This record gives sequence, C-alpha cells and structure tokens, in this order.
Amino acid sequence: MGLQHAELSDRILGGWLGRIAGNMLGKPVERGEYWTRERIDRYLRRTDALPLTDYLPPPPPDAPPGEFELRPEWPSCVRGRINGSCRDDDVDYAILGLHLLESHGFSFTTEQVGEMWLRRLPYLQTFTAERVAYRNLANGLKPPQVASHDNPYQEWIGALIRADVFGWTSPGDPSRAAALARRDAVLSHQGNGVWAAMWAAALISAAFTASGPRDAIGTALEQIPASSRLARTVRHTTALYEAGADWSDTLDELASRTGELHWIHSVPNAGVITAGLLYGEGEFTSTLALTVRGGLDTDSNGATAGSVAGVLRGAAAIPAQWTEPLRDRVRSAVFGFDNARIGELAERTVRLAVTA
Repeated sequence: MGLQHAELSDRILGGWLGRIAGNMLGKPVERGEYWTRERIDRYLRRTDALPLTDYLPPPPPDAPPGEFELRPEWPSCVRGRINGSCRDDDVDYAILGLHLLESHGFSFTTEQVGEMWLRRLPYLQTFTAERVAYRNLANGLKPPQVASHDNPYQEWIGALIRADVFGWTSPGDPSRAAALARRDAVLSHQGNGVWAAMWAAALISAAFTASGPRDAIGTALEQIPASSRLARTVRHTTALYEAGADWSDTLDELASRTGELHWIHSVPNAGVITAGLLYGEGEFTSTLALTVRGGLDTDSNGATAGSVAGVLRGAAAIPAQWTEPLRDRVRSAVFGFDNARIGELAERTVRLAVTA
C-alpha cells in the first residue's frame, strides 16, 4: 500500500470523523419522502445557509407549522448546539464492526456477526432489515434463513452503512474489503443490498490509494456484478458527471430511473452518494453538503460520503467546524462503547489495519 504509519493513522481518523460528521449533518432531515431536495434547499435558503458549509442551522422561528419538521433529535445536532455526536445506527455499526474484528479477527463468520448483535446491540436500536434479522436470530434461525425469512428490506441500505470498518482495515485492498463486507451483509441482506455493502467497503478501501473520487468509484465497481442494478446506477451517475451534466440535473435523471424504489433502498442512495463524491471533487465540505442536499437517506448517505472524503483527505485536512463540535466523543447504543473517544476508536482501527 505504501502509506507510512502516521499517514495511515490520519486517513483512518479522517474516515471516522467524516462518517460521524456526515451522519450528524444529515440526521435532522432524515425522512426522504418529506425532506425532498427541494424542501432541504428551501430550508437552507430560509436559514441563510446556502452555500452549506457547516452543520444545519436551527429551524427559523417564524416557519409555518408543518413546513420544516426536523427529526426529534435536531436540538443536539444543529450548529451551535452540538456537544459531542448524537447516537445513531450509522455509527453504532462501525463501532460494532470494530468490536467484531477485535473479538474474532478477519476470519469471523456470519454466525458470529449475529451473535455479536444479540450480545451488544439493543433490539429497539435496529431498523428494517436489521430488525427482521435480529428477530429471526432470536427465534433460532440461522444464516441464510436469517436474511430471507419474512424480510421485505433485503435490498435496503442497512448493510451498506455497516461496511466502513472493512474498508478502513483493508487500506488499498478493495477486494479484501468487499469480501469482508459480504460476510457481514449476508446476515440480513441479499442482492443489491449485499452488493451495496461490498461496493461501499471497496470504495473506502480504494480511497486510501486513489487519485480522487472518480478513481475510487471505478475501482469499487470492479468488486460487484457489472449487471447489477446498483452497478448500473453508479455507472450512469458517473457518465452523467463526465458528460458535463450539472449536479441537480444528474439527480433528476437518477430519480426518473429509480423513483419507484423506497427512499431507504440501496440503489437510489448509492446514486446520491456517487453524485456527492463526484461533484464534491474530493473537497470535504462540498462532498458532505452536496450528498446531504441530495436527499433520500440523508444521514446514511452523508456518513458514507464523509467516510470516503475523510479517507481521501485525512483528518488534518477536515475543516474545524466539522470536528471541533464533536469533542472527540461519540454516543453509542452498543453496550460498553457509549461516550467512547473517537480518537481511540481510530487508534484501535489502525492497529487492526497494520496487523491484517
């Protein structure tokens, strides 16, 4: 791979900080059927926050009822009110994945992933495919039935948000990262849901050595079936960018092709992440802003794009308005990890990466 220890540490810390910051940016507007791109930008204009260069501002006090319904957690994740990160499953799974690798090594099994969930993750802090899989595990089912039994969410975004740690610990080895992510993903997902996790892990791994977002995206695509709808969506997004379409027109085109899918489905969200990375052109703030303004699953998309941008740029290059309010602390529902230091989680990740 060729990275010196200090640079590797900076890049991995950048990934952690980017994931947490991107998640926090998107969290107040996480409700894709309500927080459309148009509504998000209307909110930003009303709060004088365009261009978006910081966390979301608090809602305008004179907004009519029903115009801007932020998530209930918004008071602790808008600018001026952040004091450490909010708790969210997009970060819980990165922590849980770290603990999985520390406990079982890189030869972990899908069954051990399920055991880790039951021991460390509260049932009510799981959602969609993960909650179905958790229930199936508790009822005694084993993989692959855990993913397939009574699970209408098999291709949603849940496995993608669990993939970062496999990329962080496989720097410059996207094939290995994708294989690890697949072993985790098949506990709860199938089809595009699994390929989304493999793509995200490979994307983050590739970011350690890529020349920029376009290079990393192309490398990650090599790890999933070219005929999959997810791969076709990522390729189409890239083609629009390279043809000179502007960001808004690209997202309009993606919506016309994937609009029948749920806003938490992995395919349209992979398109939004891809667009945010490409049009952000490797700059951290622009990448987060464009990804979250893209709508759909805003906190998950912001987290993944932030992780990639953080690895590409390194922690030292992330502007202070994103990192200082986090106070080097992360809230988590994972037993034993609440109020963990972000820096310590990154150091533990580095130890895994250098011994892999």
